[in-house]
Amino acid sequence: MKSKFKVFCMLLLDIFIINISIFISYLLVINGDFNDISKSVIKVIPLILLFITLSKLFVFSIFKIYKSLWRYVGIHELSSIVFAVFISNSILFLTTNIIFSTYLPKGLFIIALFVDISLIGGSRLAYRLVRRVLNGQVKFFKNYKKILIVGAGDVGSLVINELKIHSNFKLEPVAVIDDDNGKFGRKIHGVPIVGRLKVLKITIEKFKIDEIIIAIDSDDTKVINKIYEECSKTKCKVKILPPLNQLFDQNFVFQKLRDVNIEDLLGRKPIILEHNEISFFLKGKTVLVTGGGGSIGSELCRQISKFLPKKLIILDNYENNAYSIQNDLISKYPNLKLELIIANIREKHRIELIFKEFKPQVVFHAAAHKHVPLMENNPTEAISNNIIGTLNVVECSHKFNIEKFVLISTDKAVNPTNIMGASKRVAEMIIQGINKQSFTDFVAVRFGNVLGSNGSVIPLFKEQIKKGGPITVTHPDINRFFMTIPEASQLVLQAGAMAKGGEIFVLDMGEPVKICDLATKLIKLSGYEPNKDIEIRYTGLRPGEKLYEELMLKEEGMQKTKNSKIYIAQPLIFSFKKLKKDIECLKDIILTNPEHSIDFIKTLVPTYKVFTENKKTKKILNSKEKINIGLSKE
Repeated sequence: MKSKFKVFCMLLLDIFIINISIFISYLLVINGDFNDISKSVIKVIPLILLFITLSKLFVFSIFKIYKSLWRYVGIHELSSIVFAVFISNSILFLTTNIIFSTYLPKGLFIIALFVDISLIGGSRLAYRLVRRVLNGQVKFFKNYKKILIVGAGDVGSLVINELKIHSNFKLEPVAVIDDDNGKFGRKIHGVPIVGRLKVLKITIEKFKIDEIIIAIDSDDTKVINKIYEECSKTKCKVKILPPLNQLFDQNFVFQKLRDVNIEDLLGRKPIILEHNEISFFLKGKTVLVTGGGGSIGSELCRQISKFLPKKLIILDNYENNAYSIQNDLISKYPNLKLELIIANIREKHRIELIFKEFKPQVVFHAAAHKHVPLMENNPTEAISNNIIGTLNVVECSHKFNIEKFVLISTDKAVNPTNIMGASKRVAEMIIQGINKQSFTDFVAVRFGNVLGSNGSVIPLFKEQIKKGGPITVTHPDINRFFMTIPEASQLVLQAGAMAKGGEIFVLDMGEPVKICDLATKLIKLSGYEPNKDIEIRYTGLRPGEKLYEELMLKEEGMQKTKNSKIYIAQPLIFSFKKLKKDIECLKDIILTNPEHSIDFIKTLVPTYKVFTENKKTKKILNSKEKINIGLSKE
């Protein structure tokens, strides 16, 4: 009811403006000389005014002038008004004299065009100004936080405009910084562009800035890193807006404003993969995800759900995680056919029954033990889950002729120094071995550390910062490859779509990141000073840990794919029959002589090197020095 009354008031105002506009325009045409008005015109003035008013209101309604909110009137609304006024006056210029058989000066509707725009557009702007004054948005003295905007492009313009509209934010943009010299000295919505990034510190002192907003139309993390490095030298809080293509609703830009996070500072652009190919691969298929409740598995389930599978089967041994992802998917995808199964991949008979009942067409195998230090202390658990469990799922996939099987592997499988990495290397060997004798396409995906996943350094560092430190880093030179959870999940889906069988897909993750640098940035992001507020303490390499990870074995080589960010490790030749016999032997060792299980793994993975504790130092022993036991001679 209230909105209808506002529209009615707007109509009345426009009726008044249209008539007064014609009167003013006519006076300007005849230079104020009323003697120039002919009697024929005077007779039909009421009809002419009625015709002009109805015509203009009709055109205005077509252009939805009365659908806009006056409080947000801007370029878009004013453009609509200008276009509607131009069209209506053009039509009237051509038709009025013909319809009323009388003479109206040719310049009347040309002048009326400018008068209409001034009065109709001006009335909207005046309403917005009055409203802002009444709401306290326009004051000479404001007790608001002073904001510095980094970025004088479209995103910067949007955030400045929204800050000026919404007084409830209590934030006042006072200056803009941009590295485009051509913009220096100009203004955006009245806010001056004061210079390049190098004057940031001076600008903060001059304008007494409280907060900084990074508003650049780019997702290039090198650029963001550079900006953040300068911002972190100040004591100002730093926030960031996503690029323009991610701002789906540009009327509420401020809702997208957030703190800078570690993903923004990853050191490279986030990798976006080919969705059309993935869609063709998954649409209408029954898809099984083992370990579907874990960090990677749950994100895989979210991504898969977007591509309209026939059915999604989530298999996990931990009911709480599985229950959580189930609820998430049900709320987001109410039409998704979803099956939740609690099962252990070590129990082959149970896995076989699941395959028989649900007949999956695609399997993503994400179930694994991945915590390096924990697995070093519990090696038989890593072997049972990552090797024997994987073999169970692989053999069921082969038996039931599924289309594609994708193993989630790790860079720790390359020249492993821990049992977790070695067990994942054997898992890779399993899928490469069976691929040669199966109709199923078996592939693996190898990637580095996943930011924010369970067990990654980021949650640990955040918890340590929350407690006031120290942050513990094992070695000042230790580095790792990093990627985001969505990147990792999309890579897995892309690999499945591209797979022909036997490949190990590797993502180009850019340069490795030093863990101490990651810790430093995370401390700064939390508003503290490294080694002043929060200490970084070096604790020494843990058993099974090495300074750097590798993505490929020397003998694998590297082959490009059609996606410039994805590579393929050349498949190596393995006898699946021989490998299976070795794994059967390994099962017996776990049951009878578990202390010899690691020695046996070294015979399966010749590149596996282990750390042994010495009183003075930690020494790396080459696996060739160890005794081969129980290895199949085939």
